[in-house]
Amino acid sequence: MKRFLQMLAVVVMLATGVTWAATGANRGWTKTEAAIKTLDPVTEIEGITYQKKFQPGVDFLGAAFGGSLMLFGASFLFRKKQTTK
Repeated sequence: MKRFLQMLAVVVMLATGVTWAATGANRGWTKTEAAIKTLDPVTEIEGITYQKKFQPGVDFLGAAFGGSLMLFGASFLFRKKQTTK
C-alpha cells in the first residue's frame, strides 16, 4: 500500500504538470473565459468578445501538487511488511 500511494502521488503530479503545460501554462489564476479581440466588419471598431475556455492557472497546479504531497505523506502511515525467516 505504501508503494502504491507513492506511485499514485507521482502520477498525479506528472499528469497535472502535463495538463497545465498542454493547456497553455497560464501563470495567473484559473480562467474559464478567454478575451478575444474582434473587428466589426461595417464600422471597423475593435471590440472584445469572450469565449468559454478553461485555462488552469497556478492555483490549479498548486492544489494538485498539494494533493499529491498529501498522498505521499499518507504513504508513511503504513509500515513495511515484516517477513519471518
